[in-house]
Amino acid sequence: MALSLGTLTQKLSAALTGKTESSVIGVDIGAASAKVVQLRSAHGAAVLETYGEIALAPYAKEPVGKAVKLSPETLTEALLDLMREANVTAKVAGMSIPFSSSLVSIIDLPKTDPEHLKQMIPIEARKYIPVPVSEVMLDWFVIPPEEGSDAAFDRIQGKTALQSKGQEVLLVAIHNDTVRNFQTIAAGAGLSTRFYEIEIFSAIRSSLGHGLAPVLVIDLGASTTKMYIVERGVVRMTHLATVGGQQMTEHLARSLSWDFEKAERVKRERGLTSSSAFSVDENDKVKQSLLSTLERLFGEADRVLLSYGKRYNKDVSHVLLCGGGASLPGLQGFANQALHAQVEIANPFSRTEAPAFLDQVLQSIGPGFAVPVGLALRELRKG
Repeated sequence: MALSLGTLTQKLSAALTGKTESSVIGVDIGAASAKVVQLRSAHGAAVLETYGEIALAPYAKEPVGKAVKLSPETLTEALLDLMREANVTAKVAGMSIPFSSSLVSIIDLPKTDPEHLKQMIPIEARKYIPVPVSEVMLDWFVIPPEEGSDAAFDRIQGKTALQSKGQEVLLVAIHNDTVRNFQTIAAGAGLSTRFYEIEIFSAIRSSLGHGLAPVLVIDLGASTTKMYIVERGVVRMTHLATVGGQQMTEHLARSLSWDFEKAERVKRERGLTSSSAFSVDENDKVKQSLLSTLERLFGEADRVLLSYGKRYNKDVSHVLLCGGGASLPGLQGFANQALHAQVEIANPFSRTEAPAFLDQVLQSIGPGFAVPVGLALRELRKG
């Protein structure tokens, strides 16, 4: 049920650097698993103390890998189990908010002063939010205009309509009920939660560099796949696909008449690569079954890229894969061909210091820990 680093790294890092500053944890509760990462700041570096992951499906008497909906009380129980197994000692935390429970949108507004903007945003938000504005937490960020970086096409065409009429604002909304549920979980787990953050922003912090060129991030989760384009550190476009790792497993199970547990195990262990344990026919069926779901996903990603290109007249040549599904063996090679782009697998633990013997393990599981690592890094940088 659980994957954890335990006490070994904690003892090693404490012996090497001395535990002089408080530790923080990032908590990411997804549809199929919960993850924690505990970091400590030492000499300007983020030291990895422990991490862990626990499957949530068994708490609903479902097989590992299934996406489930659990009550805040049951999620609290799972989080406490995880923290105990991973030997988490920190109480200061940052928690993620699922992208599916939030709204992130770019809106165009007339240029105005900050005080007037505060009055305009709630009024404008009503056009994008399907519930009363009083039922959500609103935040926004004015996207600075590009200076001196116009493409040749833009210079020939002159100023765009947006440049001439106003400004772009990144609007973020989270339902109050969602925040209350996570507050209940945090309180039950005895955590002092300093902030809540939509998961895509945490993943960006831990996995993307500081380049100016647009990057498509594809976060492969259990029940959904998040796609968003980040340019100059700003989320420019988002898309949520209702397909994820669970659907891949279910399709594989049907194709080979396996139960869900066996299909999930084979998917994780061999993915798109062949195995001597299977016949040529079985290997081909496994690969084709997984590809049928992946081709659908990457087809949606292509449409996101096309939409972005039409709106901003820019090409995206770099793709970053994160989320638990990004650890699928053989995925990177297929993604390179399917998306006609340079595809990279996220390695969030590269932002931390850990014993060298863990490098291979951390790189392998890293894509699934992009969010909790990003949460912990945010809290460390505040200190």
